[in-house]
Amino acid sequence: MKTSIKDKKVSRKEFLKVFVGGVGALTVFNGLFKNSPTKAKGLLSSNDGEGHSWAMVIDQAKCNGCGFCIKACQASNDVSPDTTWTDLYQVSDVGDQEVYLSVPCMHCEHAPCVSVCPVNASYYREDGIVMMDYDKCIGCRYCQVACPYDARSFNWEEFTGENPAVPEWGEPDIERRPRGVPEKCSFCFQKIDRGLLMGLTPGVDSAATPACVNACPPGARIFGDLNDPESNVSQAILNSPSYRLREELGTGPRVYYLPANRGQEDAS
Repeated sequence: MKTSIKDKKVSRKEFLKVFVGGVGALTVFNGLFKNSPTKAKGLLSSNDGEGHSWAMVIDQAKCNGCGFCIKACQASNDVSPDTTWTDLYQVSDVGDQEVYLSVPCMHCEHAPCVSVCPVNASYYREDGIVMMDYDKCIGCRYCQVACPYDARSFNWEEFTGENPAVPEWGEPDIERRPRGVPEKCSFCFQKIDRGLLMGLTPGVDSAATPACVNACPPGARIFGDLNDPESNVSQAILNSPSYRLREELGTGPRVYYLPANRGQEDAS
């Protein structure tokens, strides 16, 4: 069973060994569930997001480790309190500031979880979101083992109790996943799709934006469309040094990080 590791502190050396494989991570950016028992509540129709490429930017200079992102995710996606779809690590210090690393599903362009799935239960949407078809899933856990980011949690038991994150942190808008399948962050696809149907802009309008982004008090999380050069994520990556976890693996993560010490990097 996977649990939250918000309170776990790891050294920078240990973190780099696990997540970056010894390769320098600082780079500059160039440039509905299909027939599933877990569907968005009230969603009128599916939207494949053609023309969009959704991505998230996490600003480590702003993240204070509050864990609000985890609670909002658990509420909106009806996630068991024993499970997290986003892990939170304290990785280092920059001056007097503690630096945190929040790790959701990376929604990789070349996702190992999709490649190894023998029944195509893990698949790509046209907008880049990596999804799960829980009707197809046979519980082999190949995807969980293949993921280099430890982004999936396996449901050993069915979640039948009350969700302690509800209603304080939000209300569920998708159904719970069954026992015997892995689950993970979906970029709150249900909010994106419903918002697009309403003419809203994900990353700008809260009703169309992932719960973790809406819940972040210091505004450390940014969401938007990489295919739109004027979107908030495109501008954030364009105007600041950024990195992605384990880029050397060729997975093409759609989660970018703005390092907490980028001012020092720029000055040097």
